[in-house]
Amino acid sequence: MNLHTKLSDVRGVGAKTAATLADGGLTTVGELIDFLPRKYEDFSRVVPIADIYPGKMTVKARVASINVRRLRGRSSLTTAVLDDGTGRIQAVWFNQPYRAAQFGSDEFYFSGDFELKYGKYQLTNPSAEKVKDLPVQTGRVLPIYPTRKGLKANVTRKILDELRPLISILPEFLPPEIIEKCDLKSVSEALTLIHFPDNLTDFEKARERLAFDEIFEMVLAARLNKQENMKLKGVKIDFNQPKIKEFVDSLPFTMTGAQKRALWEILQDLAGVSSEDSAAISPMNRLLQGDVGAGKTVVAGVAAYQAHLGGFQTALAAPTAILAAQHAATLSNLLEPYGVKIALLTGAVKGKKREILLKSLKNGDIDVLVGTHALFEDPVKFHKLGFVVIDEQHRFGVKQRNKLLAKSGADGSIMPHLLAMTATPIPRSLQLTLFGDLDISVLDELPTARKPITTKIWRASTRDELYDFIRDELKQGRQSYFVAPLIEDDPVDKEAKSVAAVYKTLTKNFPKWRIGVMHGKMAADEKDSVMTEFKAGKIDILVSTTVIEVGVDVPNATIMCVENAERFGLSQLHQLRGRVGRGEHQSYCFILPSDIEKVSRRLRYIEESTDGFYLAEKDLELRGPGEIYGVAQHGDLNLQIANLADTKLIKKASSAADWFIAHKSLADFPTLRQRVERSQKLTTLN
Repeated sequence: MNLHTKLSDVRGVGAKTAATLADGGLTTVGELIDFLPRKYEDFSRVVPIADIYPGKMTVKARVASINVRRLRGRSSLTTAVLDDGTGRIQAVWFNQPYRAAQFGSDEFYFSGDFELKYGKYQLTNPSAEKVKDLPVQTGRVLPIYPTRKGLKANVTRKILDELRPLISILPEFLPPEIIEKCDLKSVSEALTLIHFPDNLTDFEKARERLAFDEIFEMVLAARLNKQENMKLKGVKIDFNQPKIKEFVDSLPFTMTGAQKRALWEILQDLAGVSSEDSAAISPMNRLLQGDVGAGKTVVAGVAAYQAHLGGFQTALAAPTAILAAQHAATLSNLLEPYGVKIALLTGAVKGKKREILLKSLKNGDIDVLVGTHALFEDPVKFHKLGFVVIDEQHRFGVKQRNKLLAKSGADGSIMPHLLAMTATPIPRSLQLTLFGDLDISVLDELPTARKPITTKIWRASTRDELYDFIRDELKQGRQSYFVAPLIEDDPVDKEAKSVAAVYKTLTKNFPKWRIGVMHGKMAADEKDSVMTEFKAGKIDILVSTTVIEVGVDVPNATIMCVENAERFGLSQLHQLRGRVGRGEHQSYCFILPSDIEKVSRRLRYIEESTDGFYLAEKDLELRGPGEIYGVAQHGDLNLQIANLADTKLIKKASSAADWFIAHKSLADFPTLRQRVERSQKLTTLN
């Protein structure tokens, strides 16, 4: 047996279990070993109910009775009486009605906070593990694994117990010098301790090694990416200071200090001011990150003008047709008065019109081509492509980006300069690891003319008051968004609101208004059609999932309502908030949590601050890097255990990566090379 062995070949894993594992993305032994616990429950100290006291407690008991009571809206309260023969206590679960069907006559370990609530002592939201389902060693620290597609934690533990001999002999893939210098456990020790801890100290020692691996691999990948990028040949686009100054001075607004700084950095890269070779330079590989509304498109537009002055074409790729059209309109207003020809290429451009456009592009008659994924298609050929802008770069695959970058001209001898843009503020600690191969420009100022968005948390009990406020806005001709986490109702997760349910509720409460629906399962042209109607004022209220998180400016939309807000990360909530406040009218973001108990500190952050960088740091601290970008974009990074807010560990891993590059070769470490190459593919832009 080895790491590549299929789980279906492991003793005790039947066809049904193998299928469940596969549904959860686990097909090989190595994938399951790398499937790390999300938390631990300490069952090594079980307290008799007669001796229980306030604090984190574990009791071994049976359920004597259980009751589910519906509360306001879709909320529920499940109350059970636990009996272990020495006494009885009450256990309470909020919004977990499925608990009623979980318990029969079996004994369970219940672990939770025993505390005084509403004048009574109770065990609050305890976890529950069936005693007979636990591995042979009971009364120990028990790893709790993430739930995936019906995969039960006890099944995961039993299979891992079968794999324990293999885990204990896994070969080391880091150089011994790094293991010794950084005082790390071996990989076999770390994985054994993470899956089979005897105490919580074991877990901490194991966590440090595995977290080090995740960060070390990302930092090393970024360093190597940068080295590779420096070997590429770009083109020198000289800085035409008089023309650029004239252009910037003619803008109908004053650029912020942050915009001017970012633009200067980009223009210096295009000119290759640090290059000794006047004929060829390393291509720019820069990330322009700015909060929603910070003016990234204008900065990219001025750089495109510089490329035009140097005789080169620009390509700008956007994730949706409607966003591409918006960019094309903005750039046309900015650049066409200066003789720059702008064109738009999306899937909707077909037939003769497409034929003429592609011919003009190849002949060099088009200076800036704005488009969607259509830009990556083989028939799209440039005359002299020197500058590529990728908007919301994490929404494009590496192969797609590289395909566009390869369209540098007939001979393909140069690599265009690349500017990636994102409206997602990225914490500095994440920049240094995930984007260590990039130069980064930050727009941390908003134009002075923008009105601050008023953010408020609304409780379920004041929903009627909220609807009255929205009606008043609609009567003044404004528009509103409602965002829900699901498309359709989930029969298991009854607390999560769906687009379908919200739409049904709103049609009852806003019978005179036009309500539209949009979600990710709709075809791209359907979504574009809905957004076009909304932008044109033909829809008053748009009910959607987070597909509107990054996208079109609708200046007339002044209200953003987010249902089940506690289910979204802070950065995601901030992005949704950025969909309003795009025009002259005062705008509002209403946070609608489903938690009946209390509003979390996390949601208070979004209510109190409009600083996207501050919120991104808090998101990283509270929920991890996946929430910065959303699960769909960054789930592949597989950061299960590393905390990228741990600057001490990042410094240690960075020093180790620098030492490795100076003294070792990846070719001598095949397992590490495979892991690092995977990170290189996920993080590279050029």
